[in-house]
Amino acid sequence: MLLYMMDTKKIRKFFPAIKAGRIVSNNAASTQIPIQLLDLQKKLAVQYDNVHRGQSESSLLTTKEFEASYDTIAQFIGAPSRKNIILYRNTTEAINSVMYSLLTEFKDGDNVVTTFMEHNSNYVPWYGLCQEILPKLGINVEYRIVKFDKETGLLDLEHMKSLVDKKTKLVCCTGASNFLGTINPIKKIKEIADAGGYVQPDGEKRAYLLIDGAQLVPNSFVDVNELGIDFLAWSFHKMMAPFGVGVLYAKEKLLEKMKPFLYGGDMIAEGKVSPEKVEYNSLPWKFTAGTPNILGTILSAQAIRLLIDFALNPRKRKYFLSDNPLDASDVKKAMDNIKSHEQTLIGEALKILGSAPSLKIYGPKDPAGRTSLVAFTCENVSPFKIAEGLNKFGVESRAGCHCATLAHYYYGLNPPASCRLSFYVYNDLKDVRKACEAVKKCI
Repeated sequence: MLLYMMDTKKIRKFFPAIKAGRIVSNNAASTQIPIQLLDLQKKLAVQYDNVHRGQSESSLLTTKEFEASYDTIAQFIGAPSRKNIILYRNTTEAINSVMYSLLTEFKDGDNVVTTFMEHNSNYVPWYGLCQEILPKLGINVEYRIVKFDKETGLLDLEHMKSLVDKKTKLVCCTGASNFLGTINPIKKIKEIADAGGYVQPDGEKRAYLLIDGAQLVPNSFVDVNELGIDFLAWSFHKMMAPFGVGVLYAKEKLLEKMKPFLYGGDMIAEGKVSPEKVEYNSLPWKFTAGTPNILGTILSAQAIRLLIDFALNPRKRKYFLSDNPLDASDVKKAMDNIKSHEQTLIGEALKILGSAPSLKIYGPKDPAGRTSLVAFTCENVSPFKIAEGLNKFGVESRAGCHCATLAHYYYGLNPPASCRLSFYVYNDLKDVRKACEAVKKCI
């Protein structure tokens, strides 16, 4: 069934990569940058200056635009304010910041629950915490890994329930798998985390919940207030912005008591450093040590505004470069449009690839239960050979473990690799058909 399709004919004109004739189908790794953001970067260079470090007009103006970017990001995910938003280089660093900031809270006998479908970024930090860091401090903490169904690609919630107990301080789960495409039921996972009964430092009895939103936030409507999650991380290079900016959302009460991940300039309260005592800055700057990625932050916030405009009406500008606060109903409508568009694309991909009997497709069979990526292997052809063949046809894909190494080993794949196609707002059905027919030729 054909769902809502975005005006890709108009949208594609704004992307130099698309206009150059590229079939960009490796968007789960990173998306392309539209001309509007490239032009904005040139414009900002004229007034560019450091933030929080000057009284010149250029510094004050840049600081204003930089801080307003935090408001846009907060509004996009329904966060109460900019105090909930911490910016890092990418999702990986954001998740690591949670690990290091909570490091001193873990007690002997605690455990962390994660899953077999995680990106390495949401598994390896917890492995390192339990196996390499805390043991040197004489603290034994266990990590536990939740299974998923190999046929359906769905997370085993009953297994998760069996692993979460009164010693589970934190549950870490991907919002959507970058290998299976599975969209996980965050509200149900939250219920399991809440039922754990771990006594947190403030007396609250539940496990914290961290969601890796790298594959979820750029493609779906996410309201952190409605979901009630404690931490959410994602990257802007997967939603049209340049590389170098990742987000950590966290509840304000947690950020108030958590230790900083990085120490140094700007995360210090003005003038509050002495030989005896150091006082930290107010939120969100408490977690912003050193000079930040100023242009990247501004461009990332404008990428949100431009994405919403694209999804609502690419022929009319409402949010990009405006001071208009993001209307929650507009954000929901825009992200629902994007999700519907991508479901149409991935539905077509599943249909075409599913007609090749030698292909093994991973993840849910229903497009409604997955994001716009599809990973597959072939009985007699290496994933790397397929990707190399696709490149000769002008189709951009990715072969490898996609940093979802646990899941590939879970299937017993040797080598732990698959080939993956992934689509975004500027892709149309023609792109999907070209890419998938090229796969069939390669095998």
